[in-house]
Amino acid sequence: MNQDRPEDPQRRKLLQGAAKTGAIALGATAIPGWMMPALAQGEVEIPFSDVPDTFRVLPVRPGATHFLDTSKIDSFYTDNDDFYLVQHYSQPDIDPASYQLRVTGMVNRELSFNLDQLRARPNIQKDVGFECGGNGGRMFHGLIGNANWRGVSLRDILQEAGIQPGAKEIVFFGGDAGEEEIRGRKVPTTFARSLSIEDAMSEHNMLAFEMNGEPLPHFHGKPVRLLVPGWYGVANVKWLTQIHVQDTRYMGRFMGRDYVTLKREMVGGQERWVENSVTRMNLKSVITRVTRNGSRHTVTGFVLNDGTPIRSIEVKIDDGPWQQAAIDPASSQFTWKLFSFDWQGATPGEHRLVSRVTDINGKVQLPQDQLPERVSYWEEFGQFPRTITLGA
Repeated sequence: MNQDRPEDPQRRKLLQGAAKTGAIALGATAIPGWMMPALAQGEVEIPFSDVPDTFRVLPVRPGATHFLDTSKIDSFYTDNDDFYLVQHYSQPDIDPASYQLRVTGMVNRELSFNLDQLRARPNIQKDVGFECGGNGGRMFHGLIGNANWRGVSLRDILQEAGIQPGAKEIVFFGGDAGEEEIRGRKVPTTFARSLSIEDAMSEHNMLAFEMNGEPLPHFHGKPVRLLVPGWYGVANVKWLTQIHVQDTRYMGRFMGRDYVTLKREMVGGQERWVENSVTRMNLKSVITRVTRNGSRHTVTGFVLNDGTPIRSIEVKIDDGPWQQAAIDPASSQFTWKLFSFDWQGATPGEHRLVSRVTDINGKVQLPQDQLPERVSYWEEFGQFPRTITLGA
């Protein structure tokens, strides 16, 4: 597993072309070619029979949701132009020259930073992948992406400001503004999410201003966004303008009313419908591609979770046994984990393929029908069977 890396100008140059070419450089070592390569000579992709003819992945458009065609993943890093996008309000075009980030509220001293001041602080780089809280089978789990991010430590900034006793939450406000109608009244608002003090002070959190070796792109929150590794994408507030420390629970739309999972669970022996804000990513794996090269068949896919180390990833063909797949050694704690399985003895006809992942605590990705019943479409992480037909 690779560790987070300090700033390296040569590495930044490599990253700028890596996602576009698939030639990913990790120090002096390249990702093994058997992991998610571009198709080799003579290798062909076998289409899934569960994908309707009407399924289309459109290019990025202003204000529109963008998801990946997961069958085309062929690189450890996602191209900046193809990393998934979900927009909630406007897409503000903030001038980096006039940008200001304020730290306010229950702090010993309020702080303000322009972009140059942030960039002048000690920099960190992290490989981090995440998915949207609403990612699911209807778009074949394409609301995902994995990138190298560069920025500064959130914890260092909070420690510099000094959090006062009694503070409970930290709210992160974006620059994307909209309007909400509440009890018949329209009020202006901005996108925001909150973290508990403990969660916000994690050593892994960062304020990112660079993505895959380039300044943060406009659609991804230029010039600065919050990055909370291990959490669903909604926590990674874009166009970050204010960090506010307070002693009450934040209950904005995207914390208390939207991005809220409603599911049926047993609570102290009583069956209840439970609501919870979408926060840490659940343990999940998805098969995304099957290829054939001569008589050899290869099954590939990805794993995402909250950063808990992975024990195993397995693939099952039809009613056969669970068989071990190989995880890309380039994976680190908070990246996606690309996996590959050599399908031996594949026969003509229809087949059902499914994957499951297990973490070091023994937590296993369960079939969908063994998970709590949900009304909302947030947090879809059950096993995701795929179907395919092989010719003679």
